[in-house]
Amino acid sequence: MPEVIIRPAISSDILELLAFDHSYSTDHVWQMATDDDSSGEGATFREVRLPRPMRVNYPRDPQRLAAEWSHFPAFLVAELDEVRVGYLALVVGPAPGSGWVTDLAVEKLHRRQGFGSRLLAAACVWCMEHGMTRLFMEMQSKNVPAIRLAKKMGFIFAGFSDRYYLDQDIAIFFVNELR
Repeated sequence: MPEVIIRPAISSDILELLAFDHSYSTDHVWQMATDDDSSGEGATFREVRLPRPMRVNYPRDPQRLAAEWSHFPAFLVAELDEVRVGYLALVVGPAPGSGWVTDLAVEKLHRRQGFGSRLLAAACVWCMEHGMTRLFMEMQSKNVPAIRLAKKMGFIFAGFSDRYYLDQDIAIFFVNELR
């Protein structure tokens, strides 16, 4: 079986990464309900099955990577047989000692084969090697595949931001306390 290599990105990777199908399909969403009563405000999320699968566009313009890729403290590429199958971009988070996954993409033909898990595991290692104690992930509330990946990898729900993305979608945040 071919070996998966996780390595830092180089400029020659970018065109292949930009060609990925960054959209995803889901038949579930995390539905938010708010509770505004006299004792305070609150919000809860629950996973809800949709009546039919929906295709969702990536919330950021992947083309920006062509100009920004070299500015990320960590930009990791997953490679299989010299073919780029996924990538992860990470910045230093706003909270002290934290990293923040801004982008995680796996090419459509290679999804659900463990590449996202390997990229996240490598990001955790990178953070620990750079003195960080937490790694945050963000994703759209309808990106249930990413939510399930985060939970599988030991991330826990850490909050949300309504109207976070340009399309006004809700962002869900997860964190992994690194050891």
